[in-house]
Amino acid sequence: MSKPRVAVVALSLLLVAGCTKSADRVVVYSAQDEDYAVRIFDGLDVGVKVEPKFDTEANKSVGLVAELQAEAGRPRCDVHWNNEPLGTIRLARQGLYEPYTSVEAANYPAAPGRAYAAFAERARVLIVNTKRVPADQRPTSLFDLTQSRFKSVTAIAKPQFGTTATHAACLFEVLGPDGAKEFFRALQANGVQVVAGNKAVAVGVAKGDFAVGLTDSDDAMLELLAGRDVAIVLPDADTTRPRFGTLYLPNTLALVKNGPNPAAGKRLIDRLLAKEVEQKLAEGGGHQLPLRLDLQPLRATVLRATPEGTRMRVDFDEAADLWADTQAFLRDTFAR
Repeated sequence: MSKPRVAVVALSLLLVAGCTKSADRVVVYSAQDEDYAVRIFDGLDVGVKVEPKFDTEANKSVGLVAELQAEAGRPRCDVHWNNEPLGTIRLARQGLYEPYTSVEAANYPAAPGRAYAAFAERARVLIVNTKRVPADQRPTSLFDLTQSRFKSVTAIAKPQFGTTATHAACLFEVLGPDGAKEFFRALQANGVQVVAGNKAVAVGVAKGDFAVGLTDSDDAMLELLAGRDVAIVLPDADTTRPRFGTLYLPNTLALVKNGPNPAAGKRLIDRLLAKEVEQKLAEGGGHQLPLRLDLQPLRATVLRATPEGTRMRVDFDEAADLWADTQAFLRDTFAR
């Protein structure tokens, strides 16, 4: 008779230990670059230990979204920090987030009905090697990359992953599927070079391996500020195409539904949306463009006075609807 009681006591101790472990930490899955995110987490006081898990560069954004989907029945994560909005929208539609309005929400542009918060955005830019491309021949539009003068000297990150995949889905939404497919087919026919990630694009252009690349503004800024022979162009900043322009992608924060420590998760979201965090992401090496209303003047200095110009007017919800079709097209086009 004593053995079952021992077993029950042992099981109870294990359960208590598991609860204590969850109560002593908050787990965040982060697609933000690890170097910058770690500095942010190290300076936060949320009452418990912050345990981050990061994407790999080659699997950016998509990897953690897949993990959250796989763990839906038993979440291991409390907060999802994504570096683009489409994966976030898809997870929200699947009911994997618990809607939470942070006490910091009033400091940001209104986002009614969202199960997540948007902050600290980046632009999708062209980085140009100034030794290989004279100033009067620099591309000013994405469509310039399909011209013969940039044949086999243009680099992009793997199109099915990260912000390159997001950019593609947004082009499907703004240009229409036929227009976007025409662009990517022309890009592929022009010998575009596909590399592991956006950082590899920026570094490759800075080294002179490529003449031009499509990448994120933060990766391009690192090379510019390091004194490399590069220039940054915000593509289609003066376009006449309807709804077209430079694409800006915010980071997002969401509370995972049924996560192990929701109270600490809410505190973490509050801290990450605080003014000092967006300021660090702008000035502390991350080169993110702040969205906080009280930090708008910082935007003009983050990209070193590069004029913002026309902003792509993309419907992120509609782009998320086109995600599966976009992915199928990119696999068929670039896996050859």
